[in-house]
Amino acid sequence: MKIIESLEPHHQPQLHQLYLQQWWSNTRTLEEVSAVLAGSSLTLGVIDAENNLIGFTRVLTDGIFKAIMFDVIVSEDYRGHKIGSQLVEYVKHHPRLARVKHLELYCLPELQSYYQQFGFGTDVGGMQLMRLTMR
Repeated sequence: MKIIESLEPHHQPQLHQLYLQQWWSNTRTLEEVSAVLAGSSLTLGVIDAENNLIGFTRVLTDGIFKAIMFDVIVSEDYRGHKIGSQLVEYVKHHPRLARVKHLELYCLPELQSYYQQFGFGTDVGGMQLMRLTMR
């Protein structure tokens, strides 16, 4: 397994398939996947020995104050192999994020303990997530 910072064209449909496996992303189209990749500040994939995408995450950042990690996803066939952990650690130590004050993510309550092992916490200074659904 190897972490890559640029997905090849044949990885895009593979990423789409990873998204289709998850309740939170199973309505994404291949066209939307291409747009997500183009609009992200940092994209990381994990490939197997045959160059197939088996894990992924992406980051949006201003490079100074905030970075938010999205879509930590691992193929169902590779769960339990610490691929998600490798991706989170890679993001935490990425040179492009070295000056960022806050690395953030959001997750379901049952995943909080998983992310706490990497130093994430729920104390966000009283902040509350708000959302406006645009489409």
